[in-house]
Amino acid sequence: MDYHPPYKLMEEVEAASKKKAGLPAGGMLVKGFLSGALLAYGTALAFKCSTGFSEGAAALVSGAVFPVGFAMIILLGMELATGNFAVLPVGVVRGKVTVNQMFRNWGWVYLGNFFGCVFVGFLIAIALTEAFIEPHGALGDKIIAVAISKTLVYEHAGANGWLTAFVKGILCNWMVALGTILGMVSTSAFGKIASIWLPVSTFFALAFEHSIVNMFVMPTAMLLGADITVGQWLFWNQIPVTLGNIVGGAVFTGLLLHYCYKPSPPVTEDKSVHNVTRTAP
Repeated sequence: MDYHPPYKLMEEVEAASKKKAGLPAGGMLVKGFLSGALLAYGTALAFKCSTGFSEGAAALVSGAVFPVGFAMIILLGMELATGNFAVLPVGVVRGKVTVNQMFRNWGWVYLGNFFGCVFVGFLIAIALTEAFIEPHGALGDKIIAVAISKTLVYEHAGANGWLTAFVKGILCNWMVALGTILGMVSTSAFGKIASIWLPVSTFFALAFEHSIVNMFVMPTAMLLGADITVGQWLFWNQIPVTLGNIVGGAVFTGLLLHYCYKPSPPVTEDKSVHNVTRTAP
């Protein structure tokens, strides 16, 4: 049957956590690089397809389109930090993964995601501007506008802006991490794609904050001329969003699902019934 019910699904997550924790650093870095690159492609495509629509229609179109990158990541078995924020904690609480292994995976994959996003962003900036000699066009305008909304708007709001970025990070990765887990609910390519599309399209249409997507948006916007500094990007977006993504993935996705579908304790045979001493009549 092409469906894993919840208890079986969480066994798959447990096995995946152990596999991910055992990857060599180079494997995590390369798989993370490819995931960042594919997510950058999906983000650029979503921005391109939604340009010119009204707000509601643009959200619907971008949400429907963005998961193409995420689907490729799941089907190819790549490494995405935001998904691993949910998967590895399940392995930790089930005794299959150590805390050090969890942080090791998160660190290498996050770094690989960064390299992949920046690399594709650089290539897209070249493509949009004919190697920085022409205007960047409508897609470039969209990337810059999104980057400003994710940094300078939060900075203007001060502490409330930082908190907003953090909460949007929680709301985002509650869905994205659920997409990663639902990618294990089926054994068929179609089943996996259909399952992950539901939560991932929801997050993107609602414009919540995804730390890996922002690794593409911010550097690309700066390459295209956005008046944003690296410090503004890191403090007002990347740091609070990453922390929010960890909370959303680890607590509200991985650990809550583990609590709901804990492994059944092993049944121990009561041997006392076999040790009854018979007395003569």
